Amino acid sequence: MPQHVLQRGNDRQPCFFTDIDYVRYINDRYHRTGTLWEGRYKACLIDTDSYLLRCYRYIERNPVRAGMVATPGDYRWSSFAANAYGRPDPLVRPHQEYLALARDPDERRSAYRALFDQPTDTGEIETIRLTLQRQHALGSAHFRNLIETQLARRAGPAKIGRPRKTSLPSSLPESAL
Repeated sequence: MPQHVLQRGNDRQPCFFTDIDYVRYINDRYHRTGTLWEGRYKACLIDTDSYLLRCYRYIERNPVRAGMVATPGDYRWSSFAANAYGRPDPLVRPHQEYLALARDPDERRSAYRALFDQPTDTGEIETIRLTLQRQHALGSAHFRNLIETQLARRAGPAKIGRPRKTSLPSSLPESAL
């Protein structure tokens, strides 16, 4: 089951500067103390059929939206170069939804790049952000219902407002009230 996971650095600062960085090394090397992370991570399950590739596009475009790079492929930690250009990356395992873009690897990479030719709707961006922030399942109502049934907990937004008051049945005798 794909998940969208977010872990931010403290004060949204970079956490890694070289390939060998980890917490103790960073603290020792840069004369700092404490955690690198800003609170707990956030995660949400993703409906593979309709939302996985949208989420890929959202994630790959984050460094561009943040003004860190000009194109998704320019961001060093992105999987874009592997998915769009076939650059070997031992950390990237292609998902079935990605593989289903085309049988031929060159056509698949071309189809993946074409996803980025389409502008991302601001409503879609906000939906992905809000869903991740609230740690709800990202997908259709049917998908959320399946997750809620399996987990026996809410996986989507609750109804807004107070529950309606139920009125007493009129057939009760006054003495029962």
